[in-house]
Amino acid sequence: MLPTFPPVLRSQHARPAPWLAGSIALLLVAGALVLGLSGCGGDSHNGEGADAGNATYIPFDHEGTLAVLSEGTQDTVVTVDIEIAETDSARVRGMMQRESFPNETSGMLFPFDDEQPRYFHMSNTPVALDIIFIDADSTIVSISKYARPFSPDLVESGVPARYVLETPAGFSDTYGLVAGDRVRWKRIDTGP
Repeated sequence: MLPTFPPVLRSQHARPAPWLAGSIALLLVAGALVLGLSGCGGDSHNGEGADAGNATYIPFDHEGTLAVLSEGTQDTVVTVDIEIAETDSARVRGMMQRESFPNETSGMLFPFDDEQPRYFHMSNTPVALDIIFIDADSTIVSISKYARPFSPDLVESGVPARYVLETPAGFSDTYGLVAGDRVRWKRIDTGP
């Protein structure tokens, strides 16, 4: 049984309280702002089609370095300045809404607590990426090259991985990275 309430009586000349109209207007403006900032661009290969004027600037936090070591010689192939995405919110955001890396040897490292197949997407990501999957022994196990901006398709590791490194598209080809190469990474000492 539903509760019943007495009817509300209003005179013909009753007006809503002035604060109510102001509150509704404020909510409508706030809602429009939120919707405008969370929109995504079209499906393109180079980020064109995204409304660059509405992009939110998210600074790159240089939190560590990662060296890629060649499979055969263990010589350092390239050293990458990394931002470390270790919180859930940082992992979800990743490179979304960022238009570029600071330079071609910058990347974002995603460390996870366990080793399992990993799935990444490019939704709301306006920059093409190479996505490098690394196992618990710090060995590159697979590389997905030239992941398309704004693509709804999942990028899969294909094998278990504990770490994922996102770099600018073409990075793996430029430096000759292959499965079997190893990585070593460390945080920058930020002082006491």
